[in-house]
Amino acid sequence: MDESPPAVVETLGLTKTYKGVQALKSLDLRVRQNSIYGFLGPNGAGKTTTIKLLLGLIRPTAGAASVFGLDSVQQSVDIRARVGYLPQDPRFYEHMTARQTLHFAARFFFKGPAQAISERVDEMLELVDLRHKADRPLRTFSGGERQRLGIAQAQVNYPDLLILDEPAASLDPIGRRDVLEVMSRLRKYTTVFYSTHILDDVQRVSDTVAILNQGALVAEGPIEELLAGGEGAVFVVHLRGDVEAARTRIQAMPWVTRVQTGEHMGDTTWQVSVKDTKAAEAELLKALVNGPVVVTEFRRKQYELEDIFMQVVEGGQDVRQ
Repeated sequence: MDESPPAVVETLGLTKTYKGVQALKSLDLRVRQNSIYGFLGPNGAGKTTTIKLLLGLIRPTAGAASVFGLDSVQQSVDIRARVGYLPQDPRFYEHMTARQTLHFAARFFFKGPAQAISERVDEMLELVDLRHKADRPLRTFSGGERQRLGIAQAQVNYPDLLILDEPAASLDPIGRRDVLEVMSRLRKYTTVFYSTHILDDVQRVSDTVAILNQGALVAEGPIEELLAGGEGAVFVVHLRGDVEAARTRIQAMPWVTRVQTGEHMGDTTWQVSVKDTKAAEAELLKALVNGPVVVTEFRRKQYELEDIFMQVVEGGQDVRQ
């Protein structure tokens, strides 16, 4: 029995063509509930097109998308009632304060007593750490503060899904850090689906990642699996002693595909590529310590997301898990 969280977003063969050009090519996605799903790709990859399709703002050329099990074309109004959305470049009335802005947004969703709306606004200001600036006009806000206010506005209706389009693209490092912290806090309240081209942000906050390139999905999976390098693996070994004899023995193992050598602070270093990760985890270190060498370091190589991104975007490889 599958006990994994249910899917909030599902697409099947989702395709969008503009004047003969395919902006999105047969996209299959599955976004789990209460995940932070990083939708990654270079500019022009099709990320914003996907978001518009999910929200029913444009119609697909082929395929289908569902959100909360509702059809994105036929039931888009019902979907949008349960979604919070932050566009890439949010705009506000500059003379209004953060508190007034949130009150204005909240009144579209809540018809109860004014006190209940005020409490919700205060809760959102606290969530995004803007209580101390709640009553200042927005023309005095920094870029990061505006983005955090935008997230608060998108979250004010208690959405089941929060969609953020490039939430930190134009921010300085401090502003990006603050926005990522808010996104991490939101995990317990909602599912976060956000598009970005900033690799470091994805690696810091996401639990699942999809990479889109030229409208096609080229990688998807839990971030731990993507950073582990897929089905195969590379093990990093530092050793001393009769390394040539040890290398001959290791290369003869049927699951070893390559041994790349180097040097580091007097040690010989290996990067051992394998096609059977389980066999390597069980046998590789054992074979080395029983041989004519001293092992000073042994670990599985962890990739940076940039490595994976460049591999699939420039190399044209598909590494979906």
